[in-house]
Amino acid sequence: MEKKLLYIFYILFILTACENKESSKMSNNLINETSPYLLQHAYNPVDWNPWDSKYLKQATKENKLVIISVGYSACHWCHVMEKESFEDTLVAKIMNEKYISIKVDREERPDVDNVYMNAVQLMTGSGGWPLNVVTLPDGRPIWGGTYFSKDQWINALEQISKLYDDDPERLITYADQLEEGVKSLDLIELNKSSTNFELDTMKKYLDTWSNKFDLEYGGAEGMPKFMMPSNLHFLLKYSYQTSNIEIQDFVNLSLKKMAFGGIYDQIGGGFSRYSVDNKWHIPHFEKMLYDNAQLVSLYSDAYKATKNELYKKIVYETIDFINLELKDESGGYYSSLDADSKTSDNVLEEGAFYVWTEKELKTTLKEDFTVFSSYYNINTYGYWEDDKYVLIRNEEDQKIATKHNLSISEIEKIIKNCNSKLIKVRNKRAKPRLDDKILSSWNGLMIKGFVDSYKAFNEPDFLNAAIGNAEFILKNLYNKDGQLLRNYKNGGSYINGYLEDYSAIISGFISLHEVTLDEKWLKYSQNLTEYVYKHFYNQDTKMFYFTSDLDEKLLSRTLEFRDDVIPSSNSIMANNLFLLSHYFDNEKYLETATAMLNNVTPQIELYPNSFSNWLDLMLKISDSFYEIAIVGEDALIKSAGINKSFNPNKLIIGSLNESDFPLLENRYVDNDTYIYVCVKKACKLPVRTSKEALDLLN
Repeated sequence: MEKKLLYIFYILFILTACENKESSKMSNNLINETSPYLLQHAYNPVDWNPWDSKYLKQATKENKLVIISVGYSACHWCHVMEKESFEDTLVAKIMNEKYISIKVDREERPDVDNVYMNAVQLMTGSGGWPLNVVTLPDGRPIWGGTYFSKDQWINALEQISKLYDDDPERLITYADQLEEGVKSLDLIELNKSSTNFELDTMKKYLDTWSNKFDLEYGGAEGMPKFMMPSNLHFLLKYSYQTSNIEIQDFVNLSLKKMAFGGIYDQIGGGFSRYSVDNKWHIPHFEKMLYDNAQLVSLYSDAYKATKNELYKKIVYETIDFINLELKDESGGYYSSLDADSKTSDNVLEEGAFYVWTEKELKTTLKEDFTVFSSYYNINTYGYWEDDKYVLIRNEEDQKIATKHNLSISEIEKIIKNCNSKLIKVRNKRAKPRLDDKILSSWNGLMIKGFVDSYKAFNEPDFLNAAIGNAEFILKNLYNKDGQLLRNYKNGGSYINGYLEDYSAIISGFISLHEVTLDEKWLKYSQNLTEYVYKHFYNQDTKMFYFTSDLDEKLLSRTLEFRDDVIPSSNSIMANNLFLLSHYFDNEKYLETATAMLNNVTPQIELYPNSFSNWLDLMLKISDSFYEIAIVGEDALIKSAGINKSFNPNKLIIGSLNESDFPLLENRYVDNDTYIYVCVKKACKLPVRTSKEALDLLN
């Protein structure tokens, strides 16, 4: 009996050893990375490598072409291509024998992503993720695209490999031409013509832009439909500053339809990245920190402008979601939640965590189902596929109440009770995968989101979150010489910051001063700005490169200036410089901001919707821009009163004591608090109340 047991233990030991050996064989060079996206691919049979110039040297030595595959952890189609191709042993055999394969997390390495995205857009006319490129051994691209089916991928790799064997000079010639094309995309010349930033000029831009408005559902015409927070935020500011009722109505239509749509998580709060249809119904279900941070800012400002309670509800619910699902105990915020999650059958499926069947809803909600189904369209309007529904609204509470012969308060109570029941059911499902890396730039956007929400609602928790997030940055991602690091994971940071990191953090710190009146946030902003001048600035063009001069050289040193879902790093930086020029009375900052705006003006005329954050700067320069200086022991109280009002063309600086800042110097009076409203270096007589100060603005 003892011998038999020993034999069984021996067999189990051998099997375990074989499993461990097999497991170690299956892992590739991504196994020691910290990026959740790269780790998702660490056990693919493909011999993946992380981005590192040594692998290009290896490719050169072995005379192999290179595959560079770029994606991010929340990307649905990235997962599809992984399952179909990168987990397939036949595909892996071709890739491993004929190529050196490199995986890139676009969120960690946007510099690499920018270069190869530009190349693919030149080759194909479009781009997206997953992004898959074949390059020469030196990294210069020769072919690429986005998602490919297994057969398409195999055929392409075999043909390209054969062509490289038979006629390498043909591919080298093409790479030379494409390299020049990629480099030309990032060229921008210094515009030496005189500046002409006027509201009348901006009106012409808006006339061009408005032709693309979707006047039924809001946002831009067509699909897929991205929320584009920067676009709507600028339009909000412009429309209220110029009393343009038509654009005001369009912005509010967009905000309402987005909040009513399936793109907004009606049960748990927070927005998905985009919808595949034109009515904001069916999203790709990934939830990104950068979208939600910007939308918190947008809806907060929209509430200040309209006092629409829907906007307040959206802000509070979205912040609840962010704090519940994306907050690290250190005070930083994670990057995203995946689009995919596991079904009850343990199958990874897009949207599985969020969608409902009619049977599930009836079972859970019982007698409340009738009202709920009317409210959230458990009908043909809300139907998705495979007997599943994505909750979407299309009627106001009053109309639903009338339809069911109930009061609005009764409707609200029923819906709140239903949502509470559904959250409990949903929380028993497998949750979407979390990308728990913390990125400087996205956290900068989040700091500003918390500050903007605090301005609107005076909620102490929002301010505490903003301060906690900023202190996290200073502790973990900031060096005293002004350098920022890009990422934080597992207690460490190892990627040098990009321009988008500096610009977003500076913007967040500036906004934080406006609600805390703590001068340190302005001083940190200035320190970071001087570092950016030293390591990113192009003196010839007056623009800033995306990468530092300390970073490795890529195919092209990109210069990002077109606004997208996130405003471009140069446009955020230009806005920062404009504000800091007022705070520090610094002519260099103002001259740079003005020159940068002048450089992109010719392109704004053609594509105003791709330059919304630049137009925000133009609005500041074109119209009267107010400096509000508050000095005295009650400065915080009075600043809060001013911040609650929607006046976008202003900045606030303040101190509870003596200060040597240019706008505060020699203005402190014992036992009193004065508010100084200044414009174009001229100040009006000081006043004592927030209302009096706002009257001077109006």
